[in-house]
Amino acid sequence: MTLSEHSAPLAKIIRIAAAVLIGPDGRTLLVRKRGTQSFMQPGGKIETSEQPIHALARELEEELGLQIDPLRASYLGHFTAPAANEPGFEVQAQMFVLHIDQDVIPAAEIEEVQWIDPQGDGGLVLAPLTRDVILPFYRDSLLTSA
Repeated sequence: MTLSEHSAPLAKIIRIAAAVLIGPDGRTLLVRKRGTQSFMQPGGKIETSEQPIHALARELEEELGLQIDPLRASYLGHFTAPAANEPGFEVQAQMFVLHIDQDVIPAAEIEEVQWIDPQGDGGLVLAPLTRDVILPFYRDSLLTSA
């Protein structure tokens, strides 16, 4: 038997760049795509040969009308979780944090935006990456930097 016969099947991967957007009041922005229930960090798929920060800038402009300076984004790390809207897929996210004081307008496939206190869930249905990974990571980083 070969090694591949003993290996588990490879997960179907969705590579994204996403952001923890923090407003002047400390709340974070979550988005919900049209026809879905789960709120998640804004961002989107990374195109072939595209740098994650450039994918993030492109997606934020397309989906929220938000123009960012990529140099002002701080890299948080690489995080994975089951995809919220694609059963059997795993999201691999390059995450950034950005402080913004601009208005956002849902566009493209974004149907709704919500600002929430990152210490809670805002009473919203959250995507696994947001609920299980990003918000806990962000809360821990707030506690350790306080």
